[in-house]
Amino acid sequence: MKFPFQNVALIGKYNAPEIARPLLQLAGFLTGRGLTVVVDSITAEHLQGNPYTKMSLAEIGNAVDLAIVIGGDGTMLNIARTLSLCDVPMIGVNQGRLGFLTDLTLDNMQDSIAAMLEGKFVIEQRLLLAARVLRNDSEVYSGRAFNEVVVHRNSISSMIEFEVRIDGEYLYNQRADGLIVATPTGSTAYAMSAGGPILHPSLEVLELAPICPHSLSNRPIVVKSSSELEILVHRTGDIHVRFDSHTSYDLQLHDKIIVTRHPALVSLLHPVGHSYYHTLREKLLWNQTL
Repeated sequence: MKFPFQNVALIGKYNAPEIARPLLQLAGFLTGRGLTVVVDSITAEHLQGNPYTKMSLAEIGNAVDLAIVIGGDGTMLNIARTLSLCDVPMIGVNQGRLGFLTDLTLDNMQDSIAAMLEGKFVIEQRLLLAARVLRNDSEVYSGRAFNEVVVHRNSISSMIEFEVRIDGEYLYNQRADGLIVATPTGSTAYAMSAGGPILHPSLEVLELAPICPHSLSNRPIVVKSSSELEILVHRTGDIHVRFDSHTSYDLQLHDKIIVTRHPALVSLLHPVGHSYYHTLREKLLWNQTL
């Protein structure tokens, strides 16, 4: 990470014209401090008379020291998969309520970012997943995920059957609606809905959470992040592998999905005093009196 920051990218939620005003205000604030500002080319479509240089995400990754994402956690997920490959740290600004990944608000972003530009921030690095689909021992698809890689059935198909191995060792055969392989970041997303534990984002572990398993003895399991996970499809109807609800690929009988930790890390910057437990209390309403 390069600090002090000199070149900053601003990226807004996809197809959300309402972010134009706060984004332009932030851009003016940053340029007033002597920083060079570029804007994501898709975001720029909503900025009338945009005076800032437009770049694609791929170009941004090689041109800036910092990216500020205005939107929600879903927006951050999409951006993080690309910018993490270039080791670009990110600050998240949430449009509405506090997010798990986007912890600044539109009201406090200018003051918070001013302090962070002076070095008053904490940096948090989070895991990414890499997954490959093998068919007859040949790779036919690959992808990355920040939250989770999910093997799941279509809503109208029957239960699927699959085998799971960890580092080559047989774990189990299972009949279920699917299986979630989640990072600690993803433990508060789909995996939590499937009954998986909440994992602190600093942990270097992966979580496997079955989706509606046929046997009540099948429970979530947490393994070390260096593990290689193999999922072999034994029975399939209409079944997919999905990456962060962003991209998916149709699977066939005997396809093998290999899931590992990606070598890149997602770098998130937070204001001094940021607390993950505070975020949990706010998002999960643990602060409400019963």
